[in-house]
Amino acid sequence: MAIATAFSLKLQILFIIFCCRSYFSTAFTSQDYADALEISILFFEGQRSGKLPLNQRQTWRGDSGLSDGSAYHVNLVGGYYDAGDNVKFGLPMAFTTTLLAWSVIEFGSSMQNQITNAEAAIRWSTDYLLKAATATPDTLYVQVGDPNMDHRCWERPEDMDTPRNVYKVTAQNPGSDVAAETAAALAAASIVFKESDPSYSTELLHAATKVFDFADRHRGSYSDSLSSAVCPFYCSYSGYQVRLSSVLGFLKSIIDLNLSLSIQDELLWGASWLHKASLNGTYLAYIQSNGHTMGSDDDDYSFSWDDKRPGTKILLSKEFLDKTTEEFQIYKSHSDNYICSLMPGSSSFQAQYTPGGLFYKATESNLQYVTSTTFLLLTYAKYLGSNGGVAKCGGSTVTAESLIAQAKKQVDYILGDNPAKMSYMVGFGNKYPQHVHHRGSSVPSIHAHPNRISCNDGFQYLYSSSPNPNVLVGAIVGGPDNRDHFADDRNNYQQSEPATYINAPFVGALAFFSAKN
Repeated sequence: MAIATAFSLKLQILFIIFCCRSYFSTAFTSQDYADALEISILFFEGQRSGKLPLNQRQTWRGDSGLSDGSAYHVNLVGGYYDAGDNVKFGLPMAFTTTLLAWSVIEFGSSMQNQITNAEAAIRWSTDYLLKAATATPDTLYVQVGDPNMDHRCWERPEDMDTPRNVYKVTAQNPGSDVAAETAAALAAASIVFKESDPSYSTELLHAATKVFDFADRHRGSYSDSLSSAVCPFYCSYSGYQVRLSSVLGFLKSIIDLNLSLSIQDELLWGASWLHKASLNGTYLAYIQSNGHTMGSDDDDYSFSWDDKRPGTKILLSKEFLDKTTEEFQIYKSHSDNYICSLMPGSSSFQAQYTPGGLFYKATESNLQYVTSTTFLLLTYAKYLGSNGGVAKCGGSTVTAESLIAQAKKQVDYILGDNPAKMSYMVGFGNKYPQHVHHRGSSVPSIHAHPNRISCNDGFQYLYSSSPNPNVLVGAIVGGPDNRDHFADDRNNYQQSEPATYINAPFVGALAFFSAKN
């Protein structure tokens, strides 16, 4: 335990430094961003399920879920709890992994001494996803824990006694959305580990190809197959639908009925990552054959665990920008449309911002859209900047520098440059949320209270007015409303609950600004 003690001491020192600094001037330094980067990755250690390692730094956590899957004769120990509950949801976990990997791929060179921690955060998830994807042929295990029962309890993961049901998608009960996202996660992670651990990278890529093939051969939404087990928690609203994308698509569908089904956003997303990871022409052909279904006419300009269209377009636009490959020009155009919709003053501006300047998309967990959008702004700025390109917004253009400036406003708002003068990252600055909607953080730790705290007994901590006893350092909460108002209230989960997919893209954004002077 000496290693854990040393990490704990370092964490306490960092915590004191953060609290004593005044971060609420409008100018953050590169060191400020580097500090935020460190704890944004540290957050994932608070979400770990399974047997914790000796170098665990969120030391108030303990082992949990050590028998996950055993009743079903499969090993599903490990992975992440998605947010403030104790369920392991496969779709958001895979998306989190893809975005963590993409953060490292694009901005890992700026992470300096945090690259090892970032890779560890990715591996904690991919180790689990590999087991979930390879345990049984033509099967993907996509969830552990009964969410309806879990949400009736308020208990720390170390004590949980709610059913650890295992849910899967199969050929008979398909889930193209969650399977293709899992393929994307494994493929993206294979790029991350290609140099540092080639054998692991190969294993990840091999599994990704198998899972993608399964997703494509057995079409359907996992929401339909698993219903109340995943809905309303993580329904795939943008998933597999019967949709005609264009007159051309309709005419083709008369000849080939297969084309009457729109290719799900996750399938193209997964194929795009497999193309990038493998350079296999099969995936390029797949994209070329099916990419026409990913038009912009029905795009609501939202990049999230549910909707991958903006991210896919920007990822594919790099092909055009790098090689001027004409068949990828459409993705550059679609990416421009998306980016221009975010930029105030653009002729195609559609986004909503709060009076304080925060991108606003939804009443619940809005910061997930802020961090994912910010990451895409910076990634597209990188792609444009390396090729001297600009985003075309009607008759005007937007430069890479303008995208970076817009992204910086969002990052700084989250870190404390906002009307409330509050950091929405726990443990950063001298004012941040104290009543985080998170079971493990709000209930006394097993070290402070070794005796079990039952399902119902835990609710006293949910309803308590006291600050959380365990600081979930690095967590980004759901965030303020459309008027910049924030209720630091544990019962207001819409604003006070953290989630892995909020933090994941912010890792890349913070890495970018930590390298700027």
